[in-house]
Formats: sequence, C-alpha cells, structure tokens
Amino acid sequence: MAQTHQVQQSGWRSISAKRRRTVAGGAIGTLMEYFDYYLYGLASATVFPAVFFPGDDPVVGTLSSFASFAVGFLLRPIGGLVFGHIGDRMGRKTTLMITVIGMGISTAAIGLIPSAGTIGIAAPILLLFFRMLQGLFVGGEMGGAAALVVEHAPAGKRGLYGALLISGAGIANVASAGLMAAFGAGPKSFFMEWGWRIPFLIALVLAIVAIVLRSKLDESDEFKELAANRDAAPTARKSPLREVFRHPKNAILGILIGLPQSIAGYVVLTFGLAYMVSKGTQAQVGFIGTMIVGVLQIFVAPMWGSLSDRIGRRKVYIGACIAFALLIYPTFALFSTETAVLIWLGMVVGFVIPGVAMQGTLQTMLVEMFDVEARTTGVNIGYQISNTIGGGFAPLIATALSAAFHSVWPVVVYVAVIALIGVIATAYASFRPDVENAGRLHELNAN
Repeated sequence: MAQTHQVQQSGWRSISAKRRRTVAGGAIGTLMEYFDYYLYGLASATVFPAVFFPGDDPVVGTLSSFASFAVGFLLRPIGGLVFGHIGDRMGRKTTLMITVIGMGISTAAIGLIPSAGTIGIAAPILLLFFRMLQGLFVGGEMGGAAALVVEHAPAGKRGLYGALLISGAGIANVASAGLMAAFGAGPKSFFMEWGWRIPFLIALVLAIVAIVLRSKLDESDEFKELAANRDAAPTARKSPLREVFRHPKNAILGILIGLPQSIAGYVVLTFGLAYMVSKGTQAQVGFIGTMIVGVLQIFVAPMWGSLSDRIGRRKVYIGACIAFALLIYPTFALFSTETAVLIWLGMVVGFVIPGVAMQGTLQTMLVEMFDVEARTTGVNIGYQISNTIGGGFAPLIATALSAAFHSVWPVVVYVAVIALIGVIATAYASFRPDVENAGRLHELNAN
C-alpha cells in the first residue's frame, strides 16, 4: 500500500533534488520569457501608445503599439535556429546561459528608452530595436529548456515535468501584472513617466538569479551519450536542422499544433485588456485579473501535465483546442460587462481552462516529436514559428478585426479557425513510441 502510494505521487514533492534543480533552472528561463512578453504586452495595451506612439487617434496608437509587439516575434525563429543548433551540438546548458543573459539585458534596455516627447522618432526606433533583440534571445529559450527538463523526467512523468515550465509562466504572469498594478496604483503621471519602467529593469535581477541556477545544471544522460558518440565518430556529425527536416511532416505539424497555444494568452490577456479598457474598464482591473490567472496557472499547469501522462497528450491538447473555440465568445461577453468579478471570471474561463491546458502540454509533445540529436532545434522551430505567425500578430489582428467590424465576432471566428487547425494537426502528428506510451507503461508498472 505504501509503495503504491509512493509510485502514484505526483507534483513537486515527488521530484528528486537533482531533478528539482533541473526543473527550476529550466523554469526560471520560461519565467523570464513570459515575464518579458507579458510585461511588454501589458505596456503595449496601456502605456506605449501614449509614451512612444502619441497622436490624436487612440486606435492608431494602439495599433502601432501592438505592431511593435508583433515585431519582437520576427526574430524568434532565427533565434530558435541559432540557439537550437548550439543546444543540439554544444549542450542545452550552454544555449540556456546565453539566452537568459540576452533576455535580461534587452528587456532592461526597453525600460531605459526616453519617451517620444523627449527624443522624437528615435524613441520608437529604439523600442523596435530592443524588442527585436529581445525576440532573438527568447527564440532560443523554450527548445533548450523543454529538451533539458523532459529528458531528465522519469518515464510516466514527462508531461508533468514539461508542464512545470508553464508554472514558471504563471509566476511571470503574477509578477508582471502585479508590478504594473502596484506602480499603476499611484499618480498616473508618475506611472506614465517612470513607474512602468521599473518592472522592465527588474528583468536584470531575474537574469542574475537565472544565471546562478543554470550554472548548476547538468546535461541529461541521453544527451551525454549522444555527445560521446559524436566524439568517437566526428565524421558522423549531422546538422540538427537537416535532421529535423529529414521528417518534414513533424516539423510542419509542430508549427501548426502550436498556433492555438500561441494566440491564447495574447488574445485573452493582451488584446482582452485593450478591449476591456476601450469599454471603460480601468486597466487596474485587467492587471489584477492577470495576477489571478497567473496564480491559478502555477497550480493548474502541472495538473494538465499529469493528466496528459495518464490519458495522452493528444487527447488533452485536442480537447483544449475545442474548448478554446467554444469559450472565446463567452469570455468577451464577460469582458463587456465592466464588472470586475465577471471580467476576472472571463479571464479564467478564456485562458486558464483552454490556454493553460495547451501550454502545459505543447512543449512535451514537441519534445516527443523529435530525436535527441535535433530535439532543441525541432522544438524551437515548432514553438517559435507558431508564436511568430500566431501569437505575435494576434493582438494586432484582433484589434484590426474588431475595429473594422465594430464587433468581437470576427475575433471569435479567427480563434475558431486557429483552434481547428490545431485539432487537425495534432490528430495527424507522429510521436516517438517509447515516449508516447511512457505514461501508460508507468501506470501498468505501478499496478
């Protein structure tokens, strides 16, 4: 009885000290990735239109701000390829150290840019430059983190381990929204001049913490074996990118699978914030709602990951895509009420249920679609390209659609189409049999 209970344990307490360090080292980068991007998204919806894109038409200012948000995604695929190659050839740890330093510096630099009222056109130009630099380093983050963490996971718990990275994203949600809410609670003039900048500068502190944690990481046994074989036969080395596209089906499907996950947070939490503010809701309500979502995300993501270990990641992800399509209209209906509690409920319904389920499952699915010698590159291709063509442009597309039709219905249709693409791609994807069946084998062994 005691042995069965021990085997069935799941969650943080069931993870060994070494594996906890690995998960923490991977999750701190995911925390920084989402902290940087959620922070930029929140600022794009509430601050940047006035600071960097001032003008008479607030819609134009918002569109320009969200366009700068989208620009940051353009270099993510390039970063994914560059740092994916480094991760597959030199080690996951090496690429993760480089990316976290680059993310910290570029994000802090955004907080130091003077306003357009001070330096004119140079302000938005500098914003775009550092935003693109931020995207380059973020592009190499998830592939290395997901590969390292999932490779360290025991059989039957790969989904749980991968989902713990998304718990880091939940902490980022709480931190970014909490800081914006705290500094926004004072005089508006202070917040618009200096208050919004402080959270961006805090990214340097996170980078230092990440460097310390990641300095203690070790490569997985699977990668060490690969590296030893390469050293024994240097002529057998192959390009990770070429290895990915030896099986182009999974490379393409990985991109399509990631599309619904990529737009979920940015439609509900980023465009959603601008939408509710346009309806007369105070931005503080959205900041607090994002914090609530983040707290729930920390605990809900591992639950979705554990469920995927038991019933399969394919089923969880397809179910989440369908739920996303069905729940998006009720979400915006709740946003339109201008009632704080109902708005917060809408954020939970629209993101925590479908969005966190997709986030908590995707990175493990992508890891399971590629062999070890090209895994970091493969994950980065699927994750970063889908985020570029999906999430990066989601707030801009949603804003343009709602403005053009004076209705949220086109946004609902847009989400439904992307969700359908995700369902079809997930249904046709192929996974490595040994890892796809790991959860079922673990359950059988436990019994």
